[in-house]
Amino acid sequence: MTNEQIAEKLKWYADLSELHNGNPFKIKSYAAASFRIDKLLEPLAGKSIAELEQIEGVGKSVAAKVFQLSTTGTFDELQQLEQDTPLGVQQLFAVKGIGPKKIAYIWQQLGIESIGELLYACNENRLAQAKGFGLKTQESVKKSIEFIFANTHKFHYAKIEELANQLVDALNEFDGTTNISLTGAIRRKCEVIETIEICVAIYGDENELAQYIDERLSPEQLQVNTSTITFVINQSIPCSIYFCSDDDFFSTLFETTATAAHLQLLKALKPDFTTAEATSEEVIYTSVNLPYIAPELREGLHEVSLARQNKLPKLIEITDLKGILHNHSTYSDGLNTLAEMANYCKELGYEYLGICDHSKAAQYAGGLKEEEIIKQHEEIELLNKKLAPFFVFKGIECDILGDGSLDYSNDVLASFDFIVASVHSNLKMTEEKAMSRLIKAIENPYTTLLGHPTGRLLLMREGYPIDHHKIIDACAANEVVIEINAHPYRLDLDWRYIDYALNKGVKLSINPDAHHTQGYHNMYYGVCVARKGGLYKEMCLNAMSFSEINAYFLHKKPK
Repeated sequence: MTNEQIAEKLKWYADLSELHNGNPFKIKSYAAASFRIDKLLEPLAGKSIAELEQIEGVGKSVAAKVFQLSTTGTFDELQQLEQDTPLGVQQLFAVKGIGPKKIAYIWQQLGIESIGELLYACNENRLAQAKGFGLKTQESVKKSIEFIFANTHKFHYAKIEELANQLVDALNEFDGTTNISLTGAIRRKCEVIETIEICVAIYGDENELAQYIDERLSPEQLQVNTSTITFVINQSIPCSIYFCSDDDFFSTLFETTATAAHLQLLKALKPDFTTAEATSEEVIYTSVNLPYIAPELREGLHEVSLARQNKLPKLIEITDLKGILHNHSTYSDGLNTLAEMANYCKELGYEYLGICDHSKAAQYAGGLKEEEIIKQHEEIELLNKKLAPFFVFKGIECDILGDGSLDYSNDVLASFDFIVASVHSNLKMTEEKAMSRLIKAIENPYTTLLGHPTGRLLLMREGYPIDHHKIIDACAANEVVIEINAHPYRLDLDWRYIDYALNKGVKLSINPDAHHTQGYHNMYYGVCVARKGGLYKEMCLNAMSFSEINAYFLHKKPK
């Protein structure tokens, strides 16, 4: 098990203990151990109990549990609590706005044992009348449940892609295949995936392929249909294999990649449009007098119109990026030191790093007080002498406060090379409140970038409501760059608004929001959605060379 998985299990144990009215001191110690272990860089799996006991904040009791977790995936006390808790009650922990104590009341006093029953109780106004809840909590719970139901059986692209590639590798080992490719939403690099789709050209019998899949992958619910094999793997992830002859491979790949809307746009150009026996996807587009349209763009939006006008952009590649902005170190809530973050960034071949630890309002994340900023800036200057020509820019992820002001005085803000302004607190806002708060921050002359504009967490939390067009207009008027936060749970700015930003002359910046060195690799997911939105390198801030971006930052700073 990874440290993150061990930490999750310990936190789950603490939550279930609190649900069952366990020892408060013990609950607190396990929750604290979970938090500490999640921050550790050195893997705990494989260590002896004696070695685990030496880790600060772990202790003898927790060390034994960690050892059991790393060897068996669970431990006795956790198993007992899970047995004592109905599965439906366990699932209530996914509902935002209620913790173990409220869940205990819902279960033991109201007799509710599932998310569906809880939603029904909300609709009957029973939760609002329960002790300690009220109408506001009821509405919050109801909204959270509706969000859960709307996102059931959906998965982050980052979670699915690796598994999908493993499936492709497995299918490549089947003797009867001649050509294989991912297709559907995963080939279009959609941020949320419902089904793994793969196109396979075979020269044998599809039943032989189905038998191979059954023996090799041990799937559930395997079915062979006219042109597809469907099954479920990992207990919950649906897969569809589109099989065809080698002659029909590119036709099938094309038609299963594009959305129905994209295909309809092509048929509107040529009533007798067909993909039959195409030798490549390029040939298919040539048949309707269009240049090749990349899979990411085949959504049926404006891509065909751009292609007809020969205005399709050369989509950004990860190799176009020259630096990594918006990253955290141990100065706030990062796991690696500033020097480690800088050295690894340099090893990856980048020209510069932007360090952006949290500002002082983010106390939960160890936000920097003014004296700590001075210390960090001194370390950055020493690193820049040591690592030249690689360069570390002095940045900050500055909290946008409730009234829209930034978290430091102008004198402090002036000490940074650039500033990422982000909302982290009081996320439950009306659109009117969110807009006034963000626009005031955008209009602040010290704001360089607007960080994760809606604060969303895909499949976990809706963002606060904003009028994207008005926010982009404000950024255009104030020369503020908008972040595409590359963390696969955020991917915010949403790719659907990138085209509008480009048309308004607003630059985008693909930022990993890395809290450790491995977080840099999330840049890949940011590039995926940037390409979907049509971003090209000339409009990407961190595709600038060091000299170009340095000049840009100097230009943007108030004189």
